[in-house]
Amino acid sequence: MNRAPQNLFIGTAGWSYPDWNQLIYPSRRPKDFSELAFISACFNAVEINSTYYHPQSTGASKDWLKQVAANPRFRFTAKLWQKFVLEKAPAAGTSYSQADIEIAKRGMRPLLEAGRLGALLVQFPQSFHYNHSNRDRLARLLEAFQEFPLVVEIRHDSWNQPAALQLLRQQEVGFANIDQPQIGHALGFTEIVSGRVAYFRFHGRNHEQWLNRDAGVDQRYDYLYTAAELGTFFSAVQKTLRQTENTFVIFNNHPRGQAVVNALHLQFDLTGIKANVPEKLLHAHPDLVRLRLGDNPQQAELF
Repeated sequence: MNRAPQNLFIGTAGWSYPDWNQLIYPSRRPKDFSELAFISACFNAVEINSTYYHPQSTGASKDWLKQVAANPRFRFTAKLWQKFVLEKAPAAGTSYSQADIEIAKRGMRPLLEAGRLGALLVQFPQSFHYNHSNRDRLARLLEAFQEFPLVVEIRHDSWNQPAALQLLRQQEVGFANIDQPQIGHALGFTEIVSGRVAYFRFHGRNHEQWLNRDAGVDQRYDYLYTAAELGTFFSAVQKTLRQTENTFVIFNNHPRGQAVVNALHLQFDLTGIKANVPEKLLHAHPDLVRLRLGDNPQQAELF
């Protein structure tokens, strides 16, 4: 029987989307149904999106820990609050206070202390270019949150240079290898390992809508990777498994459950372990049948 690498974590960015009700979650839900618990039976990781828009509460973290208790291998990753990455700082200063730092940390600590926080993702927009000022800004931020397993996502290709990556390697901070539409100076897919945690984020390749200011989030991330496209990522993920303590693979192309489809396929291809495919999703994507659990569920393993 195949065994999944113990340091491989695959999942989706978020788990609560209206259109997933029609494709992922069962139509008839028991009173105590948990979307998060359902997802934790399919994957061993999920990226928390809500923490980007507001600080996490300790209550929410503790509740989510209970919901994933059935899968001891399950890990969360979480985005850092946007206040730290979007707001422009005054000269030689920061746009946030020490109180802001403590508020952001407080909600994450239950996940960290429970050993369930795989990475805290510091995500910058493509407008964040490499220069001395921004390098210093990033250095201050990494120092402020050094108690957490940090990963930095940079979308502008000016950061893909030794001088920029040296900062991350010195502090053993992970670099998010992303797949995104190649427009202008968008960073292409990389295989960079700079810390103890390796991270891959797949945004899709919807070139037409990616930089369209009138497009909504669902339009920008509306993309389904083909089997051939997923195959191009295979060796990169395998390589990081030999180089790091943990490797996270997160799909962000969430519209119509496409992130779930792609995550299930890559999970199966990397491990050979049959998957727990949601019934409604199987009807929409019959090719997922090869991933289904066998007649004896005891022969299948969660990661």
